Amino acid sequence: MTVATKPAPRLRTPARLAPRRRPPLRTWLVAGTAYVVAIIFLLPYLEMFVMAGRPNSELGDPTIFPRHFTFSNFTTLWSTGLGGSIGTSLQIAAGATVIVLLVALPAAYCTARQRFRGRTAFLLLVLATQMFQPAAMLVGIQREFSNFGVPPTLSLIFINAGFNLAFAVWILNAFFSSIPVGLEEAAMVDGLGRVGALVRITLPLAAPGIVTALIFTFISAWNEFLVALTLSLGEPTSQQPLTVAINGYIGEYSVDCAGDHPVRLYRAARRERPDSGSG
Repeated sequence: MTVATKPAPRLRTPARLAPRRRPPLRTWLVAGTAYVVAIIFLLPYLEMFVMAGRPNSELGDPTIFPRHFTFSNFTTLWSTGLGGSIGTSLQIAAGATVIVLLVALPAAYCTARQRFRGRTAFLLLVLATQMFQPAAMLVGIQREFSNFGVPPTLSLIFINAGFNLAFAVWILNAFFSSIPVGLEEAAMVDGLGRVGALVRITLPLAAPGIVTALIFTFISAWNEFLVALTLSLGEPTSQQPLTVAINGYIGEYSVDCAGDHPVRLYRAARRERPDSGSG
């Protein structure tokens, strides 16, 4: 009786891994160019940081790096009230951004989804508000908020929100209009209401537009100067926005606040200044 035996299975040897391809020369050139451009754009910030750490005795030296780097300039500057100014600017920019978000979202969604009479005129009216410069209405704005006794910080929050509301409405209206209505209708067929479809479907799809509107609003409110200068005039440095307070550190003879407040430096220099008519 013969027994047939099967040959032993041959072990499969793993195939050699394909050699990893090196990035082409074009990739290296593009990456190198990107790094060079990034370094060029970062150099002014580096120079600003290095100059801020120079002692007064080395400000005129032609060297790139200071011989003695001191952090006392930063600590002294912070103790003069600059930290409070940064906090005030954050309150104004964040408050204006929140108000714009709460008002622009329903306004843009309604104008994008509802076809009501006067819709185009409403959008054009919103756009026309961007044509008025803050300087043209500065006197009326200052008198209005002063008569009502509104604090400068709260006034600037409302003003910056009003000036940036039109841009946010138009940006969000365009994003909401690009989202198909059928997605919301399908969500409502599955049991969601209008608000649920908006929160779960439309808002996530419109997130790029929302982020764009919020970033532009925050930056615009943070950089605003003319109205902030008018409404916060006479306030302490810690209660002024950063764009206004930072100008107080620029005097006739010095821009360095280390060692004394710039106002006192200016007054001392005025006392020591000889009369222009003498000699």
